Amino acid sequence: MPILETRGLSREFNGFVAVNNVDFTVSAGSLHALIGPNGAGKSTLFNLLTRFLSPSRGTIRFKGEDISNVPAASVARKGLVRSFQISSVFPHLSVHENIRIALQSKDRETFSFWRSDSALSRHDAEIMALLTEVGLADYSRRLAVELPYGRKRALELATTLAMRPQVILLDEPMAGMGQEDIDRTSKLIRRVGEQTTIVMVEHNLSVVADISDRITVLRRGEVIAEGSYAEISSDREVQQAYIGGSHD
Repeated sequence: MPILETRGLSREFNGFVAVNNVDFTVSAGSLHALIGPNGAGKSTLFNLLTRFLSPSRGTIRFKGEDISNVPAASVARKGLVRSFQISSVFPHLSVHENIRIALQSKDRETFSFWRSDSALSRHDAEIMALLTEVGLADYSRRLAVELPYGRKRALELATTLAMRPQVILLDEPMAGMGQEDIDRTSKLIRRVGEQTTIVMVEHNLSVVADISDRITVLRRGEVIAEGSYAEISSDREVQQAYIGGSHD
């Protein structure tokens, strides 16, 4: 059974069809990329999968359960978690505190923000394990605002992992990065993908080719191709719609 799938998924905005009859299947343990030109419907599909938007038609299933009408917060608690394109950490809290807040949110510790640090120290071992996993152990006491851009994105991924997700949806994780940060983040995503299913929207085709197991291509809200990078890159419809024409 696939861990995440849609059937006939559609979303309209005042007559404009942003996602049209999409069948989309993600296998457990895979790293699945979603690509396409601007306006292809990738972000809308992400918003539908994580229930920030409701479908006009069709169904979404997570681990076999129909979540088409489940609230977004409940979907996240079930293990389907999105990491946003724009970094969403708390800039004036430390790296350590950002992870602790994410852990508190997962455990619904509503009033724990008012407790002393000593009362919250039970999270410390898990926090350090997460920071070590994403290469931020030496940055634990630094304010998030002081981190280089690539490290800030690693912190965002760590806060996502703190939710203990079974599927992570990454929205353009390489956006705005230099090559050094791209290389580091690609290795990090590949490492995280060894334990967690990942669905990723990404414009950098070199990254997509390097780390993806399977790729789905959207154009004008519809799936036009799916397969390995070798398969989709040789598809003439993909070349015309995404790459910009056929090439030898």
